[in-house]
Amino acid sequence: MRAQLSLVTVIVLAAVACGGRRATELRTSEYPVGTRWNASLAAPAAMVGVVQVGGRAWMAPGADSGETRASIAIRNAIPGARYPWHVHRGQCGSPGNVLGPADAYGVLQVGKNGQASRSVTLPLPMPKDGAYMVDVHASASNPGTIVSCGNLAPPVR
Repeated sequence: MRAQLSLVTVIVLAAVACGGRRATELRTSEYPVGTRWNASLAAPAAMVGVVQVGGRAWMAPGADSGETRASIAIRNAIPGARYPWHVHRGQCGSPGNVLGPADAYGVLQVGKNGQASRSVTLPLPMPKDGAYMVDVHASASNPGTIVSCGNLAPPVR
């Protein structure tokens, strides 16, 4: 009985921590461990107190060897806002060129709940090494202001 009560307590606490929403499921059969680059997104230090956009992002091999999939999910954003986003070479605070065509990424359209997500297929082979990061820009008219950023950690091999 005590074990059942503990399990129920854990389930209730997990539901409360997720705000009653289902946790995000990762389909490991589609992107097995060791193939995905992963990032946790956070507001840059200069934006703390102004915006607190966070989230997660990843990139993985596409359907064929000449493609890379990139995906992003943000939270705590301004409802109704439209944020451009990109994967770049480099690291947060020191970005390089956009990985692939910049117009391939589309725009994150934030819902009433302050969340948005998007996945894209980039027409280039999956990077095997190097430094990459994901950033979220304040708007199309203000691309120089970054509201969230995360360095992509390479797959563990």
